[in-house]
Amino acid sequence: MDDQQLVRLSKRLSKHLRHDPAAAGLVLDEAGWVEVDAVLTALGMSREQLAEVVARNDKRRFSFDGTGTRVRANQGHSVAVDLGLPTAEPPEILYHGTVAAALPSIRAEGLRPMRRHAVHLSPDEETARRVGARRGAPVILRVAAGRMAAAGHVFQLSANGVWLTDAVPPEYLGPAVAQ
Repeated sequence: MDDQQLVRLSKRLSKHLRHDPAAAGLVLDEAGWVEVDAVLTALGMSREQLAEVVARNDKRRFSFDGTGTRVRANQGHSVAVDLGLPTAEPPEILYHGTVAAALPSIRAEGLRPMRRHAVHLSPDEETARRVGARRGAPVILRVAAGRMAAAGHVFQLSANGVWLTDAVPPEYLGPAVAQ
């Protein structure tokens, strides 16, 4: 499969496993899992195509369960799911990629989950840069995750290395660095 087809199928899979399963006639269980056969039928994909999207997605957005019979998005849902992720001790600093236009709101209110269930934070600047670049010229914010955890904020680590937390208050945000 060429890169363009991979991106197209990945976007379709994201839409239906993270945001609108009903539009494809899919039903996610409480943890976000859906039977592989149902996905193949609903999205008109082959098992090989699905396996390639899961394996090659640059952000590792999807996972198969241990049996390979179910698939789910690793995080980023706007539909109600409980991924069952354990709490984890974050590193001292995490990163968030955004665009300059969002900074006034972020400075005033901190990072909020918006349409998702949690704020997504990256373990490194390069990942945050790629995330921010989806909407324009990226700006990277440093997040004092260690201080947040010490103050009682809870963090979870998704299967693809994305750190999740309910919100990041403004006092835990460092200066923005344009990329």
